[in-house]
Amino acid sequence: MASSPMTSSSQSPRPPRPNLAFRRLRGQRSPGEFAAAVRRAAREIDERVSCDARYIGRVEAGEIRCPNYAYERVFLHMFPGRTLADLGFVPRSAVRGRGARTAESALSPHTTSPLPAPHETNGAHEPHDPHHPLDPHDLHGPHDPHETDDQNHEESDVRRRAFMSGGTATVAAASLGPWGLAFGGTAEAAPRSVRRVGEAEAGALEEAVRKIRLLDDRHGADGLYRRAAAPLRAAYALLDVGATRQTTAERLHAGAGELAISVGWLAHDSGRFDDARSHYAEALATARVAGDPALEAHAFCNTSFLARDAGRPREAVRAAQAAQYAARSLGSARLLSLLALREAGGWAGLADRTGCEQALTRAQALYGRGPCGADPEWMSFYGDAELAGLEAQCWSTLGDWQRAAHQARRATRLQDPHFTRNLALYTAELADDLARAGHPDEAAAAGLRVLDLLDEVQSSRVQTMLAGTARVLLPHRRTSGVSDFLARHGALPRPT
Repeated sequence: MASSPMTSSSQSPRPPRPNLAFRRLRGQRSPGEFAAAVRRAAREIDERVSCDARYIGRVEAGEIRCPNYAYERVFLHMFPGRTLADLGFVPRSAVRGRGARTAESALSPHTTSPLPAPHETNGAHEPHDPHHPLDPHDLHGPHDPHETDDQNHEESDVRRRAFMSGGTATVAAASLGPWGLAFGGTAEAAPRSVRRVGEAEAGALEEAVRKIRLLDDRHGADGLYRRAAAPLRAAYALLDVGATRQTTAERLHAGAGELAISVGWLAHDSGRFDDARSHYAEALATARVAGDPALEAHAFCNTSFLARDAGRPREAVRAAQAAQYAARSLGSARLLSLLALREAGGWAGLADRTGCEQALTRAQALYGRGPCGADPEWMSFYGDAELAGLEAQCWSTLGDWQRAAHQARRATRLQDPHFTRNLALYTAELADDLARAGHPDEAAAAGLRVLDLLDEVQSSRVQTMLAGTARVLLPHRRTSGVSDFLARHGALPRPT
């Protein structure tokens, strides 16, 4: 969706100054290779950052003048003895506090403001309190491993005002937090009054996707799905407005498609299969329109997973194979590994043990090649634990409960405990596999651990698995521990 660039006005801000010091530190490595090195360094100090080549490019271009706290810790770990200034960044104090404006420079609270132009940098409505837990600027908190570039206030002020005025991606995503924040406005109205969409809106859309994924990892999908509909509508409204540059249009298409997949996953994980199918189809159409094979592979990947869960295993196989075809030139062995696992799940649903084992073998071999700079950002969940968990699901579908329980137990041991939703999922899988393998006491113990996690996780998938385990354990209710599990499970509130 190419458009002619907007005419520059005399009030346009100065272009950012490139960060040449950071560029020199990258050396001969490509941006993708350097991003992979950043992610590896983060893992070494138990940080989690979603660094990709685009982020490195923005730092080198000077768009990110000071990294957030998580990136700061990683960069200082990578380059010991250096300061942020040595890395080409400005002091944090220089980019903090832009929200604290005088009344004359802030928008009147009684004025309805349209979406600002892409390069507008007016202040926010209220002062920024960096320690307030509900402040929209700092929802993550200083120790959040997925904290984003909210310290870059020349960028975040634009994003915040743009999306506050219309309920679009950034603030709508912020409203998905566990505190249940809600900001007014309709998602469709915002983009109508702006001539063209710029980098700020594209960045806000990408940030909304990251925020939804993080919240799903921690809390599950049930409490998020309905509130995620507004930013998705806004994303496609932005596409309809058009962009200042072709590169921005490509980012908008990719962001809207990824957001559709994220919202589709929320529907999928909360048992709304028809809604999920619609969102995945929307993402696939967006990928085809934009000619984006990475987005197409992701959409087919989730379509395959949904088809398996919905009892359409042959569709699961075909969608996984289509995803592999789309991903063949992307250069990511880890992506192809995950897609082979999706195919294995379909073969298991067809009771084709040979096809399943062949796909599993291929998935393990591809996974063994290790990560690389071409791995998509959305695949941050795919590690040793997920590999074991998906293999457990295949063996469970084939009725090989012992092997399923073995892999599910590996998944629970390998899973980072900060990702509560996945820990609950793998433990629920373990409980069900143990129950069906004839180990009711161990199954009940695993089931009790899942129940302990349900205060933090809202996932229909996990609750459905627990209900199945309870039915299997019912004949063993006099076995040690089983009665406790059944009593606590029976006391759970029933979904409405």
